[in-house]
Amino acid sequence: MIKTILPGQTIGIIGGGQLGKMMALAAKAMGFRVVVLDPVPDCPCGQVADEQIIGAYDDLRAIEQLAQKSDVITYEFENIHAENLDWLAKHAYVPQGTNLLKMTQDRVLEKRAIQSAGVEVAPFAVIEDIEHVHLSISDTGLPAVLKTARGGYDGKGQVVIQHPDDLLKAEALVEQGRCVLEKWIEFEKEISVIITRNPQGEVAVFPVAENIHRNNILHQTIVPARISKEVEARAIQEAQKLANSFHLVGTLAVEMFVTRDGKIYINELAPRPHNSGHYTIEACETSQFEQHIRAIANWPLARTDILKPVVMVNVLGEHQARLLEEIPGLKDWKIHLYGKKEAKLHRKMGHVTLLRETVEQGIQEAEESGIWHPVEIESGNLT
Repeated sequence: MIKTILPGQTIGIIGGGQLGKMMALAAKAMGFRVVVLDPVPDCPCGQVADEQIIGAYDDLRAIEQLAQKSDVITYEFENIHAENLDWLAKHAYVPQGTNLLKMTQDRVLEKRAIQSAGVEVAPFAVIEDIEHVHLSISDTGLPAVLKTARGGYDGKGQVVIQHPDDLLKAEALVEQGRCVLEKWIEFEKEISVIITRNPQGEVAVFPVAENIHRNNILHQTIVPARISKEVEARAIQEAQKLANSFHLVGTLAVEMFVTRDGKIYINELAPRPHNSGHYTIEACETSQFEQHIRAIANWPLARTDILKPVVMVNVLGEHQARLLEEIPGLKDWKIHLYGKKEAKLHRKMGHVTLLRETVEQGIQEAEESGIWHPVEIESGNLT
């Protein structure tokens, strides 16, 4: 059953991190009430929500409490307990459903679903034990990437196998459970497409983003992406195929590799707003967060036109102190800090957005600020 959620009603969010916070801010601006479930008191989303339920994500009583207080429920991350998902689907209004969420929790299911939609992924093998790695490498060749089937983000839960000696590292990963071995793709660009679909089947796509990673963590998002018009059109087309195949409701981030000859491989999916879509807050007519709220509330989707070239840069724990020192001199920088209490190495603490006449100007200005230059780490502490 499709419902339309109106201002004054309550949106429940599972997960109280920065994505939940920005989702809540968009919802509050539209007149909704917000209640969030997160185990950490005063979490980023809890700081702006009307109410926070403090409870673990696998605590069914906390999930039931969220359902009682909410007219519609969404989520900011994928790793939600399977039994709780099933309970929510039966006892609460979750327009995104559970199929896509369950699929993106498991890389094997995800890759097979992408292939079923007629979209290409890197050649892969499902790995059950270390002997299977040896056998599969003869097909994928080296280098290859071994990833845990479940869990893992920002480079965690994966090992690059460049030569046989690296198989020792692979053993520890395989011991954690089923894995996926992927052929290494010699890509020229990493890009992402954020696409949103409402229950009526209306679809809106944000401009294609070019992503630069450092240490397997997103560093910069550059829009417009520095790719050909042909590749741009194909990337959007592939995202639309996936959204329609999955009967998407809400937001889907599609991460892709682009090879030198313009071929596209789907890398990963995220059924929610995404780090690479943060640029939309200032640089697009509608942000990914407002669009997501519109979709789950069954409102018409809004325009996604880009207003100006933009560069978004993540602020990790090791960057925050420098950013704070430089704020008085940072003209026309859009600064977002998430309200996390402790700055830790490689922890996402915020992001900045630079709208400039060209993306090259934004990239150069961020580099010249010195904020993202390497820092020395002593005894695990930020210095």
